[in-house]
Amino acid sequence: MTKPLIHLVAGARPNFMKIAPIVRALQADGRLAWKIVHTGQHYDRDMNEVFFEELGIPTPDVRLGCGGGSHAEQTGKIMQAYEQLCAAEKPDACLVVGDVNSTLACSIVAKKAGIPVAHVEAGLRSGDMSMPEEINRLVTDAITDWFFVTEPSALAHLKHEGKPDEAVFDVGHVMADNVLYQAHKLSGMSDTSGFETDAFKRAHPRYCVVTLHRPSNVDSAESLQRVAQVLRAVAAEIPIVFPVHPRTRANIEKHGIDLGPNISLLGPQAYMSFLHLWKDAALVLTDSGGLQEETTALGVPCVTMRENTERPITVDEGSNVLAGTQPEAVIRAALDVIQGRLAKRGRRPALWDGRAAERIVEVLAQKLGA
Repeated sequence: MTKPLIHLVAGARPNFMKIAPIVRALQADGRLAWKIVHTGQHYDRDMNEVFFEELGIPTPDVRLGCGGGSHAEQTGKIMQAYEQLCAAEKPDACLVVGDVNSTLACSIVAKKAGIPVAHVEAGLRSGDMSMPEEINRLVTDAITDWFFVTEPSALAHLKHEGKPDEAVFDVGHVMADNVLYQAHKLSGMSDTSGFETDAFKRAHPRYCVVTLHRPSNVDSAESLQRVAQVLRAVAAEIPIVFPVHPRTRANIEKHGIDLGPNISLLGPQAYMSFLHLWKDAALVLTDSGGLQEETTALGVPCVTMRENTERPITVDEGSNVLAGTQPEAVIRAALDVIQGRLAKRGRRPALWDGRAAERIVEVLAQKLGA
């Protein structure tokens, strides 16, 4: 008897980090066939064999090669390419993760082709319709068949939106699965000399890691001046290491922004190198959704430079502080953590136990009659 086939769709690096635990769980379970479909939404020359080896998964079975262009151009290209793949392979289900354009595009194609859609990280809402990701979340969940939920706020949103209880599954978080898996691998490595951050860590026992990439923080001279004000104040207290997103670096150079002294700028980091860096930080300052969750999973203090978060459990239970974007408030939150006035270690939320992917696979096997 042929096993049911699931397409595992990913378009950007964070997607693969969420797909990886599902792949490992599928491999261990054995009841379902699966293919990794890389839409090519983010072309990353560093996403080579080593990246997938780090994640413990095989390289993609299908590469659609749909990178570049505006949101509409990119979404349209992915839809056209994925429609052809669905017509050729007729998968039994399409599993999408997160909230990128690939998530939206492949969900629409699958649904119109009569293929059930499973959404991992369903129900998250920021309430900010200026975020492309929020639109992707809302549209994807409007047509999803099986909702895999990471936290109570998502359950509440889906209930409010009228989703049937029997289609919603509180499974925990695959992002936590992945970071716990990778941290365990990292702790078992006897030699970390291959990481370029080792010298920095030896020289600076206490340090802050910064990642900023959202347009609201890095796309204008005004917003970058706010960022620079924050970084100069924090760097006066503790050294900063800042792996700079290419768009962020380009805008810093374009607008002639001076970030000040005591800041080490790095290029984009491989997954394990970056984990090796931030897991021991005294503070992570970020605008990343995924890093809010990963720091909560490992109990690393985090200050988020955004006005909202679609992941409130990281604030309510975890190690995250939502500080807004005004420099005075962000500086105050960061210094409170650094100087010990705010011990924001939090706790790991329920079901963030490294087994979310196993629960997802069990539901999929039942739904597909495997």
